[in-house]
Amino acid sequence: MIISLLILGSALLLVLNVNQLTDQVESGVEISVFLEDDLSGDELESLGERIKYLGGVQSVNFISRYRALGELKDSFGTEREVLDGLEENNTLPNSYRIKALSTNRVSNIARKIEGLEGVEKVRYGREVVEQLMIISRWVRISGLAIVVLLGIAAIFLIATTIRLSVYARRQEIGIMKILGATNWFIRMPFILEGMVLGILGGLIAAGMVYLGYHTLVVKVSNTLPFLELISQSQTMINYTLLGLVAMGLSLGIMGSAISVRRFLKV
Repeated sequence: MIISLLILGSALLLVLNVNQLTDQVESGVEISVFLEDDLSGDELESLGERIKYLGGVQSVNFISRYRALGELKDSFGTEREVLDGLEENNTLPNSYRIKALSTNRVSNIARKIEGLEGVEKVRYGREVVEQLMIISRWVRISGLAIVVLLGIAAIFLIATTIRLSVYARRQEIGIMKILGATNWFIRMPFILEGMVLGILGGLIAAGMVYLGYHTLVVKVSNTLPFLELISQSQTMINYTLLGLVAMGLSLGIMGSAISVRRFLKV
């Protein structure tokens, strides 16, 4: 039971972290909308409002040509002096940077923006977004499949373990039936045993998962600081650990009740 719950808990944390990393990558996807040069201030503001209410838009940020030049210089770092003199002849266009509520809305939003008056060009890395959507979908489907398969395997292993324990005491159950004991009188000790075993198994598995995950987070934060894993203090981790204990308790009760049922038909 401990090994099964340990594997299941590790798989859950793996899926949660993969989902978080996928969300972080998706949140970085932006649509760049380059504007025509002859738009007035009111026209720029009106265009921004229209984009904001297209539907599925999370945020709209105006980037003036002067700010764009500053960002371009920053990207050159110590070599920024090669761009000196462009202030007087700044040919960079004004633009809007747009973030969508989800990655699968980016293409639709970009198509709508391309049809707006005053828009010169729209860029959002179409191929990258499409590949990202495919990868995200498969990561989530694979993660869910892994959790379901490991959950089924855990239930099977736990039920088998308890069934062997009940089988070893089948003569004791038969004698109690002959003496007139009720089914619940016979069943209750096995259920209590299953509860205790389930809680202990869940606690031990949760402790091992916690210690193993803590070690992993420390090593990753030291060696790969750009890779942000779910912190141990986050509620999601606490729910996962509590879920392991609750699952151990539930499986212990179910496994005992199912396993002892066969021998009550003597």
